Formats: sequence, structure tokens, C-alpha cells
Amino acid sequence: MEEAKMSTGMEPGHENIDEGLYSRQLYVMGHEAQKRMQASDVLIVGVAGLGIEVAKNVILAGVKSVTLFDPAPVAYPDLAAQFYLSEADLGKPRDQASAPRLAELNPYVPVHVLEPEAGEALTAEAVKRYQVLCVTNRPLAEQLRLNAITHPLNIAFIASEVRGLCGSVFCDFGEAFLVSDPSDEPAINAMIGSITQEDPAVVSVLEEHRHGLETGDVVMIAEVEGMPEVNNQEYRITVTGPSTFQIPISTKGASPYVRGGYLQQIKQARTLTFQPLEKALGASGLGDFVLADFAKMDRPPLLHLGFRALHAFMAKHQGLAPVPGRREDAEEVLALAHSLNEATEGELQIPREVLEKDGARVIRQLALGAAGVLNPMASFFGGIVGQEVLKACSGKFSPIKQWFYFDALECLPTEPVSEAEAAPLNCRYDGQIAVFGKSVQQILGQQAYFLVGAGAIGCEMLKNWAMMGVGTGEKGAVHVTDMDRIEKSNLSRQFLFRANDIGQAKSVCAVRAAQTMNPDLKICAYENRVGADTEDIFNDEFYEQLTGVCTALDNVDARLYMDQRCLFYQLPMLESGTLGTKGNTQVVVPHLTENYGATRDPPEKSIPVCTLKNFPNQIEHTVQWARDWFEGVFKQAPEDVNAYLSNPEYLPHLQTQQNTKLETLRRIQASLNDRPTSFQDCLAWARLRFEELFNNTIRQLLHNFPIDQVTSTGTPFWSGPKKPPTPLSFHPDDPLHLAFVSSVAALRASMYALPAPPSEACAPLAVKAALENVMVPDFSPQDGVKIAVTDTEAKQQAEQGGSDGGAVTSSLDLEARCEAIIASLPPPSALTGFTLQPIDFDKDVDAHMAVVTATSNLRAANYKIPEADMHKTRQIAGKIIPAIATTTALVTGLVCLELYKLVLKKPIEDFKSAFVNLALPLFTFSEPQPPASQTAVVKGEEWKWSAWDRIDIEGDLTLREFLKYMEEQFGLEVSMLSHGVSLLHSSLTSRKNIELRMPMRLSEVVGLVTKKPVPEGKKFLILEVICMDVEGGDDVEVPYVRLRIK
Repeated sequence: MEEAKMSTGMEPGHENIDEGLYSRQLYVMGHEAQKRMQASDVLIVGVAGLGIEVAKNVILAGVKSVTLFDPAPVAYPDLAAQFYLSEADLGKPRDQASAPRLAELNPYVPVHVLEPEAGEALTAEAVKRYQVLCVTNRPLAEQLRLNAITHPLNIAFIASEVRGLCGSVFCDFGEAFLVSDPSDEPAINAMIGSITQEDPAVVSVLEEHRHGLETGDVVMIAEVEGMPEVNNQEYRITVTGPSTFQIPISTKGASPYVRGGYLQQIKQARTLTFQPLEKALGASGLGDFVLADFAKMDRPPLLHLGFRALHAFMAKHQGLAPVPGRREDAEEVLALAHSLNEATEGELQIPREVLEKDGARVIRQLALGAAGVLNPMASFFGGIVGQEVLKACSGKFSPIKQWFYFDALECLPTEPVSEAEAAPLNCRYDGQIAVFGKSVQQILGQQAYFLVGAGAIGCEMLKNWAMMGVGTGEKGAVHVTDMDRIEKSNLSRQFLFRANDIGQAKSVCAVRAAQTMNPDLKICAYENRVGADTEDIFNDEFYEQLTGVCTALDNVDARLYMDQRCLFYQLPMLESGTLGTKGNTQVVVPHLTENYGATRDPPEKSIPVCTLKNFPNQIEHTVQWARDWFEGVFKQAPEDVNAYLSNPEYLPHLQTQQNTKLETLRRIQASLNDRPTSFQDCLAWARLRFEELFNNTIRQLLHNFPIDQVTSTGTPFWSGPKKPPTPLSFHPDDPLHLAFVSSVAALRASMYALPAPPSEACAPLAVKAALENVMVPDFSPQDGVKIAVTDTEAKQQAEQGGSDGGAVTSSLDLEARCEAIIASLPPPSALTGFTLQPIDFDKDVDAHMAVVTATSNLRAANYKIPEADMHKTRQIAGKIIPAIATTTALVTGLVCLELYKLVLKKPIEDFKSAFVNLALPLFTFSEPQPPASQTAVVKGEEWKWSAWDRIDIEGDLTLREFLKYMEEQFGLEVSMLSHGVSLLHSSLTSRKNIELRMPMRLSEVVGLVTKKPVPEGKKFLILEVICMDVEGGDDVEVPYVRLRIK
């Protein structure tokens, strides 16, 4: 067997991590795991639909190399899921046809093809250089042979199959596989509220907080004041309550706890033992099955038996799967299953009555679709198997131990697909036709979907739809919108994009790539945000042509907006999201399920203003404070200056801003009266800011609130979440101090458009030398300075114009200070042509992050808060959502399984909402909730209606005609009629206005009241009504009215 041959790619640089490329993934895997991945060679055997998904995900993740082995010729069924193959590749070896396109995904991962001699199988010699062997859709005998090679060599072995709507995974990671981090949850950190003096000592976290720990967890305690004996020690704890736990130490003789302290969870590694495949097949228990669906508790052993029977059938028929739709073949597989089951012992033996009823149905359906190839199933399993490969490479997260089975047989048509209906057409959809038949394929082609978002989920969705043939028919279409441009960090998971696409529109590039995969795809790209401001583009006519909407968004507001659009136009909505290794899906079906906005997560808690300004206790507080400071100094101040210099009306307008004008004028004064002319000036300014922020302000705070101060109740002021700070003295040899000065000075120079300093001017020795001549004024804390302790006090100070801590005493005092500052400003005419360059914070710009990181960590040092490196600070400051390609592939596969159900008009019990955590691994599925309903009595009869219902009226009626219609059709008297926030009619409206509006068309009434004509292309008016029953006079709650005016 020849040595693996590189197809394309560049030499990897594994000693370094490209954080620009892998930034989102690093928040999932971490640097150490990424390094281990970058040192791992992976061999993938079988690159049809499932294998190509695994290869794509593993290459995007950044392993050392990927080698392919699949010399089988490309056939039509492959094209249903193998997105890198086309009709031009028919007859070529799968691996050789796939390698060049895979190699484009990641320049750091070379892709090889293993080329055996004619008829030669993989040998131990060929396999031994790899750390992971992944086998997809191979005969069981080959799986056993290869695993017999890998197990003694301690090579991780993963075997996976997807047969129609059923799939399996088997993992063997050796006799002693070390898992460094079993879960994806970050290590728990908490502030300590108290520690008792007893044996064993009881630790309490701050009131109203839960520690989230479990008995047996290990924690480190540090920064405790008053009980130094407990500091810097690790303890295996015993939980005694949601806010308390014991540590195995006696503190009876220790000094009493005073204040403060942090605990940090120390995650513990564990070692797992795996059985080889041959031994695992003979196991009798259910302990090594990962459950996929709690509604199908009995399914894993049944599918385990079914796959064994299927392999027995294929071994008997020269490796061929049952002919799609052929009943005789299915019965033969079932008979083999009965024989195998009789020879099975223990828990894995299926009771005969089960196997003859529900079990027989499942195994028949498995057999009838086994030759089928479905991209959604390949995508789902490709995400799972891809993550298992990464676990094997990195030791990060808990692997599948050892079997995983999943089926989506509820997707099938109600009536079994006949052999004639499933017969191949020698087209790219043959693999899908084998499962669903020709009729369903035609329905898929006629779908018209709106994909909102072309990021990670959007790219995967387009790939699935291209393979499925969605929107390829005469009436079919796919519309894609995304206003974002491609960035480097997108390339590690948004796999339709390449490096030369950076800066281009995501939607345009994604559409182009999808059409390459399937030229029959009728697809259109938009670069617009969805919202009220684009309803002239995505208008009534646009939505009325759709059959569904799929959201691939990263914010809740846009999802809620699309949810309202789907409610209005009665469209199904496919929704999904990811967070690291976690993923969720939701399907919304008109009148069948509740809408997306029916249930909402609670809003994120905001950080109190006073906590940020004076009493931080977490690194998140100091990062936000640093972000706010950056915003004020480098963006708000130059914008204020530019407005003052360019707009003659600026100062008169500012005079009306009572709460902010003093602070704004101070920013302008400082920016104009202290203009730098050199980088040396910028260094001096930054040095003075250090003194102001991290020394003087802290000293003033401690002057106002001394360490020994107590509250009116006798409680120490500095207790609980309030940590007493320590002023920092500048030390030129401290790298953090110099980092602040040099990074802030560099941005200040940029803001004033000064020439960029040479690199040697920013070197530590040069900066230290430049700072020697900086005169730092003496500072003495002052009496009478007000510092807010509560948010209420902070609000009052802001209203008085003293949000910086120097509250004014009266409105006259405020005006006097403002006038004095204005008088000191140079007139705009004296600075003609002068402007400042506002700097918008960008989390992906290291120069910006250097400022925020240094500022945050100095603030953390003031308050003895554990510091954060730039990587962690970037995540907090940029609110970065951790992301990895494997989870994205998985959730889009699940979403597209729901699409099959939508086109087949399945009942609610067949639909599935999902939550998945690949790190654990955990899979949960649930039936969607039906919509909540309300009951109205109309003409003596009950009318149950939900958010999906409305009253549809045709024609632009006059107000009089509308009121009469409501009375005659529903027996309702309209007491109030509104459109948006505009009241059109009310029983309290003046007689004159009622008489004026009665003969007017409702569109005219809307124009009159809103003082805006109804947009030309608008087909409908949405009217809200408050009604009473004509006969009884009771209030009746009814849905909104949709009036078609065109």
C-alpha cells in the first residue's frame, strides 16, 4: 500500500493556533484541546454522504491531517448527500474526487488519499500512523477486522452507519482513555459569604446565590480575609445546601472569617475503559447504549438487532442492501433478526411479542429504506461522529460509550413506499427517492422557502436543501437574506466560504456555493435585514409565494419578528440555534403548534450601575467597565468634538440636555485643550490616566468609605458583594502597567491622526524611558465628594449633572460650570479642518482588545478579582457565542428531518423539538406544544381561537360597512377600533369625527389619523377591535382583523 499522498493544502503550523480563524471554536474546545487536535492524524474510511460530513467537520476543526480511503466509484445515490460530488464525477473514485474540495476548507489541514494496490485492503502497517480511525457505512466484517487492528495499538476507533432514516455509532477509545474535561460547562466560580469555625468547616456563598456544585467536586479557595488557613488549598466538598457546602478541614482554632474570598471549581479528569467491537457485540446488557430519545426507550436494542440482521442480509447478497420498497427483502431481514434474537442472551434479547409487533414494523422500515441516502441524516450523524473524532484527538468531553442508535422513522409517509415508487431514476435524488419515493421528491422541489441568515446554520441549511432538491421545481424557490459580510473567524464553521470571500456578502457567496452543489436550485440572494424597515422588499406579495420560513439567526429580536410574520402569513417556521456543543431545534406549524414567541426565556440580568462604577466583584464587571471607558474616550469624546466643531447648532442643542451636558462638555474640553502633537504626549496622557483610574479614584472611594466603616445597622460597609479596593502604584517594570500605557497611547495617537509610532517606540524599554519625565500631580482625597452607593443615588446624581462623582449643588451651579467650560473652549473657527477619528470598538481588533484587557485587569487588581487573558476578555467584551461546526451540522440535519414531516403534513405527535449536548453526550426530544386557545361566545356558540386565528375580511370597506359587517356576521358591536397605536373609532370619539369617518374607506381613515398614506404596495390592514355582544352586552375577546384592501 502506497504512502498517503497529499491532494492539496499547505504545510500545517501546529506549534501555533490561528486565533483569528478558530476564535469561536476555542471558546468551545480551549487552547490545550486545540493543540492536541493539531497534533492528531485522522484516517476516514468511506467518504459517501456520512463520511464527507465527518471529514468536513474534522477539517474545519483543525486536526493535523485527514486521510481518505474510499476507492469505490461515484454512483448516482451518492449525489443525494455527497455535496462535493457531481454528475461529472460519476465513475471516479470517491476519495480522489472529494479530496481537492475538502482541502479548500482549511489551509492548515492537508488532505491525503490512501492508495492501495489493486484489491489490497487496509493493513495494520497502513493504519498504525493515525491517532483516529473513523469508518463509515462499511460491512460489519470490515469493521471487526479494522477494530481488531486498532484496539491493541490504542488507536481510537469510530464506526458509524446511516441507512435511510436509521443510524448508528460505535466507539472504542481503548483500555484507558483519559477524559480531561467531561463536560462543556465552565468551571464554577463564586464569591464566599462566610466560613464557619467548626469541624468540618461550612462555606456559604453570597446570599441569593447558588453555588451549583455537587458532592465530590473539588474547589480551590483563595483571597479570604481573616482566615488565611483556608486559602490556596484544594478541597473535595460535601454539599449541604444550594448555597452551602462542607470542606474537610477543621477551623475551630482558626481566626474568624472577616470578608471576601473566591472559590473556583477544579475540574477532574477521568479514565474510561472501552471494549473492542467483537466483545461489545456479544455483550448482554444495555449499559453501553446512549439513549437518543426518551419517547423511544425500547428502540436502541431493537435497532441494534436490526442493524445486525441488515449486515447479515448484505453479507448474504454480495454486500447489497435490500431493494428499496421490496417487501420480500424486508421479510428476509426480519427473519434474520428473529434468528439472531433467539441466539441473544440477557437484556438485549427482544421479547418475542415485541419483535412480532412494533419491532417487526421498525425492522421492516429499516430494511426497506436501507439503500437510501439522506443528507439530513448524514448531517446529523456527521455532527455527532465529527465531535467523537475531536474527543478522541483531544481528550475533551465525554465520548459515546459505546453504542448510539437513532431513527426518524416517523418521517416516512403513512403508507409504505412501493418498489415502483422507490425505483431509481438515475438522477441525483435517487438516494432520497429510495426512502420517500418520487412523489415526495416532486413536492420537495415545489417548496418555496425563505432562509433568514446565511451564517453557520444558514450555510449548512443551504447544503441540505441543495442535496434534498428543495426549491428545484417549477414553482420552487429559495430566498436567502443576510446583511453581514464574511470575516476570517467565520471560515472555521461557515463552510461555504473561503478566504478569498472575506469582505463579501454572506448571502451572495452562500447562494453561489449552493448553486455549485446543485445547479437546479432556484435561489435568490438579498443583503437586507428583516424588520419593519424592509417590509417594502419582503412585502405581502413576497410572503404569499412562500411555503415556509427557516430562521438561521443569532438574536432573539429578529426571531420574534419573523415569528410574527409567520403568524400573519400562516407559514411554518423552522427554528434552530447553537451554543458551543449545545443545540436546539423547534418546528412551528400553523394551527398545530404554538408559535415561537409563545414562550420566552427571561431577559439577561444587567449589571447594576453602582456595581460597575464602584463595587465590582467579578471579571465581567471589570470588562464591562473597561468597555464603557473605551467607548467614552475613543468614540464618544471624538464624536462630541467633531459635532462641536462642525455644527453651529450643537451647543444650543446641548443646552437642552440637562442630565448630560456637563459631562459632554468636560469630554470636549479635555479633548481640545490637551491635544497631543507626538506619541510621547500620548504616552504621558496614558500614564496620567493610569493614576486617575487605578489610584486616585480608588483613594477617593476609600476616603468616602473607610475599610472599618459600618452601615446604620452595624454591618461592615465592605462586606458581602462589596470588596474593598486597593490603590495601585505605577511600576514601570510591571508588564500590565506598561501594557495599559502603551496600548492606550497607540489608540490615542490614532484618534488624533498622528503618525503611527515605530515598533521600537512601543518596546517596554522605550516606553519606560519616555515615562521617566512625566510629572504626575499629587492627589489628596477631598471631603464632600458624593459617591453613589445605590442605583437610585446614581440616577439622582446623573439628573443633577454629576455622574462623574462631582455632583453639582443646584441648577445655577450646573449652568455656571457649563458656561465656564464653554468659555475655555477654542472657537470652531480656530480649528478649521481639525477633526478627530472616532474608534468603534471591534472585538476582533487586537489593538482594541489590548486596551480593554489591560484596563479590565488593572481594575480587577484593584479589587483582587482574578484576572482574565485577552482570549477570555474578548469573549466577555464581544459577547461572543461559542460555536463549532459539529453542532451546526447536527441541528440543521434535525431541522431538515422536520421539513420532511411538514411536506407530508404529519400530525403533531410526529414532530420533534430537540435539545442536544454533544459534550456529554445528551439527546432529548419532545413533542411541540399545541397553541394556547381562548374561547369567545359568538351568536350563542363557543369559538375557540389561538394566536394563529384572525378575522379575514375582503375589500376596503368604509367604516360604516365594517361596523355593520361585524354586527351582522358575528353579532358584535365594535366599541373601539385601532390600527397599531392609532385609534380609528371609539364610542368616545366626538360626533363630528364619527360622522366624518363613517363614509370613508378604512384605508382613508388610517391615512387621516396617522397623517401618512397607506403604502402603495400594502395589501392588508391589521385592525384590533374591542367588541361587545349585541344581545347580552358582554365584552367579547376576538382575534385581530385582517382587511384585504387590494
